[in-house]
Amino acid sequence: MANKTLEGRRIAVLATDGFEQSELTEPKRLLEEAGARVDVISPGDAKAIKGWDKKDWGQSVPVDVALGKAEASQYDALVLPGGVINPDKLRIDDGAIGLIKAFGDAGKPIAAICHGPWTLITAGLVKGRKVTSWPSLKDDLKNAGASWEDREVVEDGNLITSRKPDDIPAFAKALIKRLAA
Repeated sequence: MANKTLEGRRIAVLATDGFEQSELTEPKRLLEEAGARVDVISPGDAKAIKGWDKKDWGQSVPVDVALGKAEASQYDALVLPGGVINPDKLRIDDGAIGLIKAFGDAGKPIAAICHGPWTLITAGLVKGRKVTSWPSLKDDLKNAGASWEDREVVEDGNLITSRKPDDIPAFAKALIKRLAA
């Protein structure tokens, strides 16, 4: 039986079509195994969003809560999966950026992987912070005032960031450890 250290915790995963399949489904599975309730939140009224699986469209994931009905106060942490399409769409969605800012303002953990930190730039949460990401975001993050590091997990205050799908085990472990503290 899995260790249920996150029993009673509620985690939000903010994503839309084009999320990197493994960067949503694997952290979600690991958080649920640890006992957390994980809600997928997405803009619009879609009942499901479609993932991107390495080089082509992947599987759909059910949406639990429409972005317009989600409030940071209902959750203990936020997960931002990558993929190129997903964060590129979210960073121009005022509601998505508003929710990310609300988690930041509340000091709640925000875990972003791969291209997910793009949304952190738009939300104004990286200036003066240590982060990591997919390498192509390095200059974007530095230009936004962040200190970029090439490590599987970088933690700075409430931010937890990782580079790529290979980092998912360490990424999820860092978030679980933070929430269990």
